Amino acid sequence: MLDLQSTDVEAERVMKSFVKNGRLVSIPEQRKKRLVILRWLVEQLQFERRYVEADINAFLLQFHADFATLRREFIMNGLMERAEGEYWRV
Repeated sequence: MLDLQSTDVEAERVMKSFVKNGRLVSIPEQRKKRLVILRWLVEQLQFERRYVEADINAFLLQFHADFATLRREFIMNGLMERAEGEYWRV
């Protein structure tokens, strides 16, 4: 059974380690930690809106210089879909 309280505590710990002053200091190498960060980022995007790549890049650039890796991670981890130059949350 999943212990939500410990999961929240772990996520909070990851956030404190990797986010300083609202910016991502580094992209976690460990998949579990990286997913915490990716979910935090994607939750800041509107659910039903479609974004062009330039908008996603500008959004991610607010948090980290390597926006291309973060954008790719959104897709690879099933947090966003992409088609014909548009991105949207799933």
